[in-house]
Amino acid sequence: MNIMVCIKQVLDPETPVSGFVIDEDSISLTSRLGAPPVLNGFDENAVEAALRIKDTTNAKVTVISVGNDFVMDVMKKPISMGADNLVLIQGSEFENLDPFTTAHVLCCAIKKIGLPDLILCGRQASDWDNSHVPLILAELLNLACLTLAQDITLDSNIINIERVIPNGYQILEASLPALVTVSNELGEPRYPTLRGIMNAGKNHPQILSYNDLDIALDDYKNNVITTKLSIPESAQDCEFIQGDDDEESGRLLAIKLRQAGLI
Repeated sequence: MNIMVCIKQVLDPETPVSGFVIDEDSISLTSRLGAPPVLNGFDENAVEAALRIKDTTNAKVTVISVGNDFVMDVMKKPISMGADNLVLIQGSEFENLDPFTTAHVLCCAIKKIGLPDLILCGRQASDWDNSHVPLILAELLNLACLTLAQDITLDSNIINIERVIPNGYQILEASLPALVTVSNELGEPRYPTLRGIMNAGKNHPQILSYNDLDIALDDYKNNVITTKLSIPESAQDCEFIQGDDDEESGRLLAIKLRQAGLI
């Protein structure tokens, strides 16, 4: 079985708001603190799901990503966790792509490499939180798309997942090949082992450029154009209500809330 996992390099979501600065020229965020990027957390869950399948089968796990200026220590993390191969679609042409164009580039690369039995993606990326790419990619590849998986089981040519819903989960089934988005309810990803880290250091990713793909990006201009980007400003007023005793404080609070139209 061949499994492919789509991953993305993102700004560290744990960076405080004050640590971000907006690049007005490219209308993009950069880290004021110079913090290195990280692997999207939901994509780590997808890698973990692939490796759990590999633990019990003879599956081969390939990780793929689209972008530019990759930090190899970040992109090789799935290899240190136990993945077999890393494919990077890299070049200035692949910067700031919208979800549709990103999915189209991935589609062309996957067709060039060979359609796997199973494609896994994180449920969404922590930068834009759109969760569009997996859905579009499944449509372009004409695959069944099962979303928000917290558990995945395989039985011959059939895949079953537990799909997260607000009050529990649903059981979904599809024939392979298929695409599945993985949610964090799957559980914590495994830590890289020392042997895995050493293997990652020796691993040479397959680099695909614009010229390697049968694609004309001019035919796939971004459908989503970012015209303005701003950091949310928090403006909150805090007023302490004080009375002679608890009863008086409660009465004054009720008056304030009624004046504000909240009660």
